[in-house]
Amino acid sequence: MASVEEKIESLRSELERHNRLYYVEATPEISDLEYDKLMKELEQLEAEHPEFDRPDSPTHKVGGEPIEGFKTVEHRVPMLSIENSYDEESLKDFDTRTRKLLPEDTPMEYTVEYKIDGVALALIYENGQLARALTRGDGRNGDDVTHNARTIGGVPLKLSGKNIPNILEVRGEAIITNTDFGRLVAAQEAAGEQAYANPRNTTAGALKLLDPKLCAARKVRFLAHGIGYFEQAPFDNHIDYLDALREYGLPTTPNVKAFKGLDATMTYVHKMMEEMASLDFEVDGLVIKVNQFDIRETLGNTTKSPRWVIAYKWERYEASSVIEDITIQVGKTGALTPVAHIKPVEIAGTTVSRASLHNRDEVERLGVQIGDWAVVEKAGKIIPHVLRVEEHQRDGTQKPFVFPEKCPECDTVAVQDEGGVYIRCPNPNCPAQVRETLRFFASRAAMDVDGLGEKLIEQLREAGLLNSLADIYRLKDRRDEILELERMGTRSVEKLIEGVEATKSRPLWRLLTGLNIRHVGASNARVLAENFGTVDEIAKASEDDLSATDEIGPIIAKSVATYFNADTTKPLVEELRGFGLNFGEPVSATAESSESSDEKPLSGKTVVVTGTLTKFKRDEIKELIRELGGKASGSVSKKTDYVLAGEKAGSKLDKANDLGIEVLSEEQFSDMFCS
Repeated sequence: MASVEEKIESLRSELERHNRLYYVEATPEISDLEYDKLMKELEQLEAEHPEFDRPDSPTHKVGGEPIEGFKTVEHRVPMLSIENSYDEESLKDFDTRTRKLLPEDTPMEYTVEYKIDGVALALIYENGQLARALTRGDGRNGDDVTHNARTIGGVPLKLSGKNIPNILEVRGEAIITNTDFGRLVAAQEAAGEQAYANPRNTTAGALKLLDPKLCAARKVRFLAHGIGYFEQAPFDNHIDYLDALREYGLPTTPNVKAFKGLDATMTYVHKMMEEMASLDFEVDGLVIKVNQFDIRETLGNTTKSPRWVIAYKWERYEASSVIEDITIQVGKTGALTPVAHIKPVEIAGTTVSRASLHNRDEVERLGVQIGDWAVVEKAGKIIPHVLRVEEHQRDGTQKPFVFPEKCPECDTVAVQDEGGVYIRCPNPNCPAQVRETLRFFASRAAMDVDGLGEKLIEQLREAGLLNSLADIYRLKDRRDEILELERMGTRSVEKLIEGVEATKSRPLWRLLTGLNIRHVGASNARVLAENFGTVDEIAKASEDDLSATDEIGPIIAKSVATYFNADTTKPLVEELRGFGLNFGEPVSATAESSESSDEKPLSGKTVVVTGTLTKFKRDEIKELIRELGGKASGSVSKKTDYVLAGEKAGSKLDKANDLGIEVLSEEQFSDMFCS
């Protein structure tokens, strides 16, 4: 039997291997849940046997104690700026200028890589151990953010492999991927909180947090692309350096290649520009570097930037337009959100006519007025928001926007969150809140009521047939009145009633999501359902019991307890119980039923979805895979059983074919598992 120390070392090795597979090789073998179980097991063993603890253990990446402030540290090698170019002629000038500084016929190579729109970060390793992490600062001095860098995905606390330099300063970008940013924003909006503005600002804010646990929660990652100070390095060019970093366990900027001559370099530049939209992180250009380190040393630096590198930049995700109006949108949690209505403009391939202004503080910070010209960007290539106002283009016709003191829907005096920025309507019967709650409850994200779309909800509300969630389940008794509505025939009414009845068997987490409890989205609802089993157990749980649950902190716990103790909640819960909705099963019974999941068609199978689907939305197909007993994974590996490929499937399909994994169309998937 293995000793405790051997078990701890085995777990550390396994976790480090999975970190490498996830961040460096992009071929994960286990789910996040399985990874978390391994981490928890290691944490428990280290807590029970502190004599075997080590500072480079994977458990120390989850965040230590908060620090009191930041120290400023001088960079051994200044982090200089990069010269920018905005057209191909400037790149030709760079090539000509560079060659003039070198002997004729110097065998020079150029590398091409993405100019990642992140936050510059220098990681300093001494004898293979992470010793310090510095921000760029003013280029000469940076802030010491080691406490936060230790939590960053892809930053190993100890380098692996051979021929590791005694001292190695790795430079790169701290980023939040668009996927993770979208999840962060969705969770904030579902919880009625202020949404982050864009990935870069969110990353920068995360690095400047004093509490590393808060930084860890923002899912920051790292991509290496440069080198600072080093001693006894076993590489003499940029490509070999990046290869070495991957051997050491560090993720690097992807798709970097070297070429002889500018013509071949430019061919690859055009290819990278075409493929940029498929990236999961923000890019604002490309970087062209001399590959060989000895030639770089010969070329040297100017006072501002190295002579051996140039950035080729362009603007792809911003556009200017006129703000024609600003209105207030009242959400399902009562938040009053200002929305800019702009003259339609195309950004990143789609037409944008609305952009969020987030809250009153943001309106004041921007100084935005109706009639202003403004720069609008798509944060994370997804979410349009106003970046800045072009004040120099004002002509006197602009009108200031005055944030309302009362809810525009019900005229109730609005109140600001204690210690927060959101201003809300406190009236739970506010027509806008009721309307948005009904829409959300019926949506695919919650109870998925087939046949109950936004337009029909409006019709039913205007007819006085739908004023609460419980009214949805009374519709079957009001068939005749529904038939009198426009475009509602007998078949449409029956379809609606069937759709409503079908929701009574929906899993508990969907009901919890649809109840519109502040700070509780689908992921938290799943956690509550899995840990407490029934609505009644959740309702009677104390704040302490709730907050002691993994992933349910004190804020969510307080919100859940407040919701179920509210006078308006108890009657609603009893009404829904009376209609026969699924209120869950005791945890023990749930566990027993999960043991029989091996009877499901996809039990034990891993499915990767790629490309554009026509029959399903991405969330729908992933939920269906789970309901069929399978695991929906985001990346293809040897452990993948099926790849469900839609139109324009890319690298994941190529990898599946290379690995010999069975590829299914939507029709084949439906025939095999849904019939």
